[in-house]
Amino acid sequence: MARSLKKGPYVDEKLLKKIEGKKPQTAEVIKTWARRSQIAPEMVGFKFGVYNGLKHIDVLVSEDMVGHRLGEFSPTKKFVRHGGKMQKEMETKAKEGEIAAAQAAKAAADAAGAKKAAPAK
Repeated sequence: MARSLKKGPYVDEKLLKKIEGKKPQTAEVIKTWARRSQIAPEMVGFKFGVYNGLKHIDVLVSEDMVGHRLGEFSPTKKFVRHGGKMQKEMETKAKEGEIAAAQAAKAAADAAGAKKAAPAK
């Protein structure tokens, strides 16, 4: 459920105090635990260290992030790929196929380049 328009966006007051007198270019990483805080336009250009439960993840705020929450850019769970031995074998075969295709394309391009470089008689 969205926050009431009457209340306005929730921005942590401590964060606003931390960026109050600083310039984005000169400020170092601002550590915060306020994942629920929305990104305000005043925060653009600052680098925040958003806590994910284990460590602080650096988040450089851009204009596109305004209105989102800080926690959206600091994932709390690490994705471990699905599969296992079979999945790994399939990925290695696919990678080998891509490498072979790239080498064939390069050889064809080199052959075409050699034909163009040879003078016509």
